[in-house]
Amino acid sequence: MTADTPMNDPLATVLRLQRATNDHDLAALSACFAEDYVNETPVHPTRGFIGREQVRKNWGRILAAVPDLRSAMVSSVVSGDAVWAEWAWSGTRRDGQAHDMRGITITTVRRGVITAARFYMEPVVRDDVGIDTAVEQATGPVPA
Repeated sequence: MTADTPMNDPLATVLRLQRATNDHDLAALSACFAEDYVNETPVHPTRGFIGREQVRKNWGRILAAVPDLRSAMVSSVVSGDAVWAEWAWSGTRRDGQAHDMRGITITTVRRGVITAARFYMEPVVRDDVGIDTAVEQATGPVPA
């Protein structure tokens, strides 16, 4: 935590994380998280994890693979010690492919560090599947 980040301001902590991400500062990014940070990924339950070291490993890989990564906060709401934030992450991977993710994080901040998050970030899928087909794929066939 820096001197300009109030310990009782969860949004300031999340904005510090965004700044560290955009600066590609892995040490500052990792410092935003508690040692025993808990990540839940409800849409992909087996991807959840515990610990700052896994955060560092994940973001080390991301920053190495997407050297121009930019993180934009689309909107946010603070409720107690939780920050609900909508994100747009974009850049170009080293293989030339676009890195384009959108979604929501629900971050719990205590004493100026992120202690937990529910993570709903997903790659943007650009296909020609319309809403009717998407609903059908999600629900399966309906009996006649």
